[in-house]
Amino acid sequence: MRQRIAVTPGEPAGIGPDILIQLIQNPQHHHLVAFVDPELLQQRAEQLALPLSLISLSELDQNQEPVCGQLAVVPHLCKAKPKAGEGVAENAAYVLACLDAAIDACRENSLDGLVTGPINKHLINAGYESGAGSFTGHTEYLAERCGVDRVVMMLGVENPKHFTAPLRVALHSTHLPLRDVPASITSESLTQTLEIANSAMQQQYGIAKPKILVCGLNPHAGENGDLGSEEIDIINPCVQALREQGLDVSDAMPADTVFTRRFIESSDVIVAMYHDQGLAPLKSHGFGAAVNITLGLPIVKTSVDHGTAFDLAGTGKTDYSSLQHAIDTAVKLCR
Repeated sequence: MRQRIAVTPGEPAGIGPDILIQLIQNPQHHHLVAFVDPELLQQRAEQLALPLSLISLSELDQNQEPVCGQLAVVPHLCKAKPKAGEGVAENAAYVLACLDAAIDACRENSLDGLVTGPINKHLINAGYESGAGSFTGHTEYLAERCGVDRVVMMLGVENPKHFTAPLRVALHSTHLPLRDVPASITSESLTQTLEIANSAMQQQYGIAKPKILVCGLNPHAGENGDLGSEEIDIINPCVQALREQGLDVSDAMPADTVFTRRFIESSDVIVAMYHDQGLAPLKSHGFGAAVNITLGLPIVKTSVDHGTAFDLAGTGKTDYSSLQHAIDTAVKLCR
């Protein structure tokens, strides 16, 4: 039977609904189940002048080839009628309700994996019951929802430009202000990040002994303490302890060196200390082809590598390739 993948299009006024509608116009080899407002999808399909037929989850036959232009939905209703390009905070609860239901379906094994579309954190926090700043992103929200102490965000490009090997970047810290990053690097937290990355490479990618390269926090990896002491005090002792346990982990390396051909092609995953340190070089080599994968969850979860792009919503000028890569990756990881 074919895999059944849950999809949450995310922010209703963004391009999430658009790229999902565009994607299903093409043949798929697995079934998609969207947690979404059906009226939103129908309206956006009309705006894009694309055919769309919606069916219920109970009508989905896993033994049948997916039909182009057809999509199974689990309906959730927007509080405010969405208009392409004009996000409103009133729909924050809708975005989270779709996400919660999709997570539950995967945890209950009703569906095989989860792919999330782009969200707008500001709008969610503006309408979020727990108050502004409570929602920091999909990664942190899924960890809390699944009862996991720590997860790791990794973005991967299986066929990056200019390289002969995959480029995978795992992040030690994710959506933190830069001033808060140094305090987030502790021996305990970094050990967890590296162990989760190593385990995921083994269990989900089938790499018996992954080679992990670790970025330093400071320029030139601290330059022997002249430019910062985190490498000497925390990072290198941590990786040394893991090497003694059998992991293949490097000492802290200068981030402006590790993202070069020599090191990318000789490693399985690179661990960056903060968001832009890792994702700026990754996206420069594979934007649109990168997949956001959450490691350490009890479910398979991938995501697109782009934002809501309000200016493109409803225009038909969007590129759905990142969503296709995310879905294909989720299917592979499920298998």
